[in-house]
Amino acid sequence: MAHVVTQPCVDCKYTDCVVVCPCECFYGDDRMLYIDPDDCIDCEACVSECPVSAIYRDANVPAVWREDVALNAERVAALKPAGARVTEKQPRG
Repeated sequence: MAHVVTQPCVDCKYTDCVVVCPCECFYGDDRMLYIDPDDCIDCEACVSECPVSAIYRDANVPAVWREDVALNAERVAALKPAGARVTEKQPRG
């Protein structure tokens, strides 16, 4: 299992979650953050740090955002080779 970033993260620009991730498995683009499903150890540290409640265990993603499970994997596959890992809190805006 892994955790997934869902639609409430779109354009929110908070990065509090990445700081607590022991596996550094967050990647980002200009739209939102994504979690690498292969590197996530399901520790849940990021869940309580997300100020917009956008992070869920993949099996518990609300039906309206189920497509985000595949989206996270797809975007990480594209962003990882480009070095788009996010490990530090970024300024908003």
